[in-house]
Amino acid sequence: MEPFWIAPGYNTMDNFQTVLRFFMNQKATIGYSFMALLTIGGERIFSMVSFQCPCNHEQNFTYGMTFLLGPAAVLFVFGLFFSSRLWRLYTGCCLNPMKLCPRGNCLGCFRVLLSIITGACVAPVMWLCVALLNGTFYECAISGLDDNLVVNLFCKNKTLQCRDQLALVPCGNSKLSSDERMKLLMMFRAQSQILGWSIIMVAAIVGLLGTCCKNCRSQVSYLQLTFWKRYIEKEKERFDAFTVDYATKLAERNLQSFFENKEPDPMPFPNHKAWEEISAYYTFSRSEQYYSTLQRYIERTDRDFAPENRPVLDMEHGIEMT
Repeated sequence: MEPFWIAPGYNTMDNFQTVLRFFMNQKATIGYSFMALLTIGGERIFSMVSFQCPCNHEQNFTYGMTFLLGPAAVLFVFGLFFSSRLWRLYTGCCLNPMKLCPRGNCLGCFRVLLSIITGACVAPVMWLCVALLNGTFYECAISGLDDNLVVNLFCKNKTLQCRDQLALVPCGNSKLSSDERMKLLMMFRAQSQILGWSIIMVAAIVGLLGTCCKNCRSQVSYLQLTFWKRYIEKEKERFDAFTVDYATKLAERNLQSFFENKEPDPMPFPNHKAWEEISAYYTFSRSEQYYSTLQRYIERTDRDFAPENRPVLDMEHGIEMT
């Protein structure tokens, strides 16, 4: 009996596909890990290069809180700005407010907005946690507070100079003894790290409870929900590839008609109503066995097949060619 022969490279390709599938299945985790590394690197760069605590009562708190909360606010804005779900929900709603709540489903719209805001908060929360665990920004900010309650907390059972020299402690040029200064810095850093770990624990608990509540109230089984998510990913991939291919064909057809000075070949387009319907945000429902607005549209029995032969954008939505 002849031994079974395996083609060279078969095992290698099989292993490569296995590894590729693993990374594709874990791309959310990988993305968040990469975001965490960028956050840690950014915080270290800010601390070492651009952050210089002014060490005076008038500016310490404002300066420290600016470095602590400013990047978090910018990351939150960027998270909203780069959210395709937000723009899919928001585009055109000023002209047609009902797009925000299709079919009067305001609760569904609120859930989508909450999901978008939650996703945009991931990077800011990471920044706050990393910055607080490091403690540099918090030390500067808390040392500039002139509130009697805060000052009495730090300067309790210490010398009389503590109140006047508190703002100079982060810079190392205070008149306090080195032992007293180190104790104050340790108190600052301990409070900062407690706040950082508190935010991490609260975020983890809220994330777990939110996921449990969402899955508990799901109208479909776990496997069907998994299939729906996979379908949405594949549809988006194929939609992007198909639009690139179709746009390329349209550009070639238009340029060929222009340079050859002849009538363009007919090329039908979906009408405006069709684009509006498939652009709506879709929430999977057991009452409708569809997995996206695109599938719901193409399986309609009253579907409008009338093409839009001359698609035109308003001047407000024009795209400048550069």
